[in-house]
Amino acid sequence: MKVSEFHRAVADEFGPFGRVLVRDTVVVALGNRTAEAALEAGVPAREVWLALCAVQNVPRERWHGVGLPDPRS
Repeated sequence: MKVSEFHRAVADEFGPFGRVLVRDTVVVALGNRTAEAALEAGVPAREVWLALCAVQNVPRERWHGVGLPDPRS
């Protein structure tokens, strides 16, 4: 997952609240860092996405395949 795909997935799943989540929610699985700090520290975007999904109780069926751009026609 690219960082751009991470941000798209956050926006798709959480809407405008996603920016606040990424900036302010401290996630134990990310070393007690926010998603933003974890990305800046070099944690892979996919790992950050999965940790954010887990802490926010996103149903597992929505953890994979999100954030990808729509296929071109």
